[in-house]
Parts: sequence; C-alpha cells; structure tokens
Amino acid sequence: MSDTQSETQSETLNCQTEAKQLLQLMIHSLYSNREIFLRELISNASDAIDKLRFRSIEDASLLGDDAEFRIDISFDKDAGTMTIADNGIGMSRDEVIAHLGTIAKSGTAEFLANLTGDQKSDSQLIGQFGVGFYSAFMVAKEVEVLTQSAAGGDGVRWRSTGEDAYSLDAVEDLPRGTQVILHLQEDALEYAEDARLRHIVTRYSDHIGVPVRMFSTPGYGAPEDEEFVPELEAVNSAQALWTRSRSEVEDEEYKEFYKHVSHDFEDPLSWSHNRVEGKFEYTSLIYLPKRAPFDLYNRELPKGLKLYVQRVFIMDDADQFLPLYLRFVKGVIDSNDLPLNVSREILQQDERVTSIRNAVTKRVLSMLEDMAKKEPEQYQAFWDEFGEVLKEGAGEDFANRAAISKLLRFASTAGDGKNKNVSLEDYLKRKKDDQESIYYICAETFETASRSPHLEIFKDKGVEVLLMFDRIDEWLMSSLTESEGVPFVDVMRGDVALPGEAKPEEDQEDEDAEEHPLVERIQAVIGDKVEGVRPSKRLTGSPACLALSDYGVGVQMRKILEASGQSMPESKPFFEFNAAHPLLHRLDTEVDEDRFAELVELLFDQASLAEGGTLQDPATYVERMNRLLMDLLPATD
Repeated sequence: MSDTQSETQSETLNCQTEAKQLLQLMIHSLYSNREIFLRELISNASDAIDKLRFRSIEDASLLGDDAEFRIDISFDKDAGTMTIADNGIGMSRDEVIAHLGTIAKSGTAEFLANLTGDQKSDSQLIGQFGVGFYSAFMVAKEVEVLTQSAAGGDGVRWRSTGEDAYSLDAVEDLPRGTQVILHLQEDALEYAEDARLRHIVTRYSDHIGVPVRMFSTPGYGAPEDEEFVPELEAVNSAQALWTRSRSEVEDEEYKEFYKHVSHDFEDPLSWSHNRVEGKFEYTSLIYLPKRAPFDLYNRELPKGLKLYVQRVFIMDDADQFLPLYLRFVKGVIDSNDLPLNVSREILQQDERVTSIRNAVTKRVLSMLEDMAKKEPEQYQAFWDEFGEVLKEGAGEDFANRAAISKLLRFASTAGDGKNKNVSLEDYLKRKKDDQESIYYICAETFETASRSPHLEIFKDKGVEVLLMFDRIDEWLMSSLTESEGVPFVDVMRGDVALPGEAKPEEDQEDEDAEEHPLVERIQAVIGDKVEGVRPSKRLTGSPACLALSDYGVGVQMRKILEASGQSMPESKPFFEFNAAHPLLHRLDTEVDEDRFAELVELLFDQASLAEGGTLQDPATYVERMNRLLMDLLPATD
C-alpha cells in the first residue's frame, strides 16, 4: 500500500479508489457551487473543537495552556494560498490515513453505481452523499494538512494533489489542532481575498459556536491610516444557532445550519425549532431532509441527533432520542438536565431521555401531519423518499401507530397509476356505504398487483383496492389490522366477501366446493401442491388463481424470511377456478385424463406466475406449452 521514501517516516500512499472517483466527480459537477468548500472545512474544524471540548471534561490536561477555542482563516494572495486552522482534537498518523485517505462512509459503491454522467443529476447525488474534506480540491491544485493530536505523539503533514496518491511526513513542534493549507488554482484566487472570504463565512458559517477569526483590515471596522496593525477578530456571531430565539433566526440561517449538521448539499424539506421548559428543560432543532441517503435502509449503521448538554457537545449520532424508523431526521438536542459525563449506556436508562424521545417523536410526526394537510405536494415528495422507512413505525411503535397510519400513502385501483398518493382517510371517504372492510393486495411490483386476477370482481363492482408493492408491505399489514375501526382485508386470502355480502362459514365453503364436478378431478391432479380446490367468486376474466389461506405466508414475506436465513413454514395455497370460463368448460368435457392433467398443470403454473411466484419446474412448463402449441398449429407438409 505504501512506498517508504526515507527513514523519517515520510511515505507515499495510494488513495482509496472510491475516494479518487468521488473527488473527480466533485471537481467537475460542483464547479458552480465550489464556495461551499469553506463551509465544509469550517464544519470539520468545528467538529474537531467539539470533540476536544467533550474529551477535556474528563481529561483537562488535553487543553494544556490553550483553552480558548477558535478557527482562524488567513490567506496570502501573492503565494496563492489560504489556510483554515483550528485548535481542536487534531489527528494522529493513523487517524489521518483513516479520514483523509479513504471514504469511510457506507453506500459509497452504491453511490458511484448510480452516477449518470449528467452533471446536474450527479450534483444532486453528491448532495445525498455529502462532500466534506474532499471539496477542498474544487479550488485547490494541492492541499496540505498539518495536524497535531491533543493526545500527543508526533505531528503529521499530509499532502495531495487529488490524484492517485498522497504523502505523509512526521513534523515536530506543531500546535494542537489542524491546519488545512490550500494551494489555490489560478481561477480560484478570489478565495485569497478578504471580502470574498468574509462573505462566505457570514453566509454559511455564522451559526458556528466558536469564533471564526480573520485579521482585521481597513474598511472592516479598523481605521484607515498608516499605523494600522491587523488583529484577529471574529467574523461570525459565534453563538450556537439553536440557543437563539426563533424570531431572531432567518430561514437562510436555518438552512445553512442544516447543511452543517447533516453535511447535505441541498436545503432541508422542513424544520422545527422548539424550547421546552418544565420538569425537563431542553432545546430541539430537528430537520427533515429532501432526499434519502444511500445508507437509509441499513439499520445497523450509526444514526441519530447531535447531543449537547448545556451547549457542550457530547456525541454525534445519539440514537436514543428518536425511534429507528425516524433515523432520517437530522438535528440537535441540547439538554440542561443531563450530566456532562453522560454515556450511551446511561442514556438508554434515563427517564429524562425517554421523556425527550417521546416528545421529539410526536413533534416529528406532527410536522409530517401538518405538511400532509397543508402542503400535500411537498409531503408526497417526502413520502417518495422516506415512505418505506416510516412504514416500519406502524409495526414497531404501538403508541404512535394511529398517528403513523394517517401518514401512510398507497397506490390504489382508484388512484393515479403507480403513484402512492392515496391515504387511508381518502379510502374511507370513498368506500361504499355497505362496505365494512378496507381491501388491499400485496405483490412484488405495481404491475403484478394492479393486474392480479384477484382484483377482477372488485374492479367489476367498482370497489377500490389498495395496491401494495413495497418490500415491507406484507410485514406492515401483519401489524396494521384496522384504521378508524375498519378492518383490513387481503383480497388474496380466503374466500373474500364483497360489500354487502357475509363471508361464508368454513363448513359452508367446503359444501359449496364439493358441489362442482371439477373439484375432485382437479384435486386428483395437483394433489398436495395445494390446500384445496374450489370454484372462485373473485374471478371474472381469468381461468384460475391461487388464494392464500387466512394465515398463509405471501410472496413478499416468504422472500424476506428466506433472505434472512429463516426456515419457511409449510404454507399451501387454495387453487380457485373460474367455472364460467371457456377453458374450464373445455376441461369439464375432456375425457382424455392425460390431456386433462396436462391442462390443469398449465393452469396451476399460470396462476403461480400471475401472483408473482416462481415455478418449481420451469422446463416442464415450457415443454407443456410447446406441446399445446403444436396441437393447435395446423400440420404442414
């Protein structure tokens, strides 16, 4: 991996392949937005200071004689350089390699696989992935990082031109913290100008809770005379944004703070800033993103809010303050009651945390409900990105299940194609007067669901059916049994009753089935492949279908269980046939039992395919189809 150059720990190492690809993409795709590099570097410096502030609570010696935190920006236009320096936690040699030589972020491969080559489109993808340190190369032809860990050891110099490799050198007598020195490109020398840098700092980083300092210059509060001596002065307000009153904070400030805490490129979809006083005192500032990150469906990765106690940073990804199904929410919790030495273990057992968690969860769900009512198009955009994750809550959060149910959206036979824009409230308003159930169907795709033979009688009668084709839907419906007191009914299960009809008793179903002469003949052919054979009340155009028993496992759930390595319970469907269909009339008159069996097996396989299942013996199915086609085609000489 490395090529040692000297005995002084100087070496050249190769960059991670994904890092090189992402770097080149950012340089080209984000060219018009490249001033955000300074926001990202200042955010990194602020994070480093927050981490040291927290570590110093237990070990004050880490601060030494330098306890006044700051971020300093300087530039040299003649040399074409600018520098961002902090006195935060710093990095050791191993940490430099880990943080600057690789992209230790889940979803990198998937991110790169989704790139299209279109600059505008790929720029949006970068926003979902985050930019961070690598944004420096949008303006720099070379980047140099000098860093000294607060824990001691040798200082480190990291140097790279953003190509295939970077160099590492040991350096002595560095101050604690990190200095990022940018050797600017010829067309980026504007970032070695006082006015330009001040504008960027006040626009993007005014909310940073430590002073971002620059040397004073004539025209910025300093007298314009010959004896002017530049001094370092804070450019930003240096007040944590969430500690300010909502009336004092502009929307643009909220948006920039979101980009700071999330490292997202885009503006947030919505936010809520709230201070709670009473038994427990805390401030929350929570954001809903516009787009889902690539690692959204990995439930094992760190996620959560930034936790502060009395404005002191405690930890990133404090997942105790929100349930897992709201893992997409970003923001800050600042508590006045928790101890400064709080740990993740303590958080899991603290009643104050439970109280905050319950309140913040309700606030997020309330934000979504308000958005759904007042800004339905914006909510639809949210649902398209995060709907599947929110569905997890209906099965995991019983206390808030009713609130979550109001937020669910589905496609429907009465809806607009595959768009998931039908709420349960919409469905209940439209249902027939004598309809006592909410009908739905689960399938692997919209096409499979919308064209299922199980829908035929419902379409003929004008009864709306919800079309569910997210991978989580069958699991969801195992937990969601009713809405507003109206039960859910799966149209693929049992002998479904239409509005105004009573579902027949089981012994009555058996009696009705035995009356048709085809039942016994078909049962003799397919035997133990099915639970039973019966005439269908749901088919009007198709010859046959497979119906699940009331407790049978559907295609979606079966695949989820198989993928997780769980053993599958025995679950056989019912074979239902449409007694009025011409094919069944033909079967009823077939005297050749071999040919009868051949046709029944074909109908069974077709019914399996129609519900999205797979054939156990595709080759035999093809052979049967070919024999049937040969029988139908006229003979040729």
